[in-house]
Amino acid sequence: MKNILITGISGKVGSVITAKLKEKYNISGVDLKKSNLVSTTIADCTNLDKILPAFKGIDVVIDLASDPNQYSDWNVIHDTNLLCTSTALEASRISGVKRFIFASSNHATGMYEFDSPYKEIVEGEYSKINKDNLPLINTEMPIRPDGPYGIGKAFGEASGRYYSDKYDISVICLRIGTLNSESAPTNIRQFATLLTHNDLGRLITACVEAPKEIRFGIYYGVSNNKWKFWDTSNSSKDLNYQPEDDAELFR
Repeated sequence: MKNILITGISGKVGSVITAKLKEKYNISGVDLKKSNLVSTTIADCTNLDKILPAFKGIDVVIDLASDPNQYSDWNVIHDTNLLCTSTALEASRISGVKRFIFASSNHATGMYEFDSPYKEIVEGEYSKINKDNLPLINTEMPIRPDGPYGIGKAFGEASGRYYSDKYDISVICLRIGTLNSESAPTNIRQFATLLTHNDLGRLITACVEAPKEIRFGIYYGVSNNKWKFWDTSNSSKDLNYQPEDDAELFR
């Protein structure tokens, strides 16, 4: 069984991943709060010396540690999120971690949602959309962060690229869609952006088990929603990620 360390394990995303994967892998965590599911090192993820012991003997790091509020101001993102990401990458390098899975976000490209046809989709104006000719947002398109939170995630992707090229760590960046506590949409936009708990489990498992030849990649993490506007073809091809859920089931 692979040894997996999850930074920020006690948060919503970390708790879902742990519950879905703890029977398949040896999972441990590092966070300011203890996980109620697995062993946790209590430490500030911005402090390299404090978190470094947790990385010993780890095969895969799933890096979630950050302030999860997409509306946080720049000072919070600068002092927390950027440091959490860079510190986890450095701890991985020092400890010889082979794969680093970074929880990026759809907010790294969130400004596209102010353009047609994505604007109409997030507002639920489906009658204005030609579904058969919908151009999907893919990971080859330029980043367009919609705020400091998205900027921080773009920083993480760039940092991951550097550590992959410089130190030969396999880095997979996931632009995660909307993950809710109850695994269902709570507004119109989320009928396009939902990532269910089960599909998150499938996505992370696909990343853990992806071929070692994948040195760096960016992928959108979203369920198989009827109105999704992010291209997941590369995650299917590279990772064999096959989402099974559709937000329309909750309509």
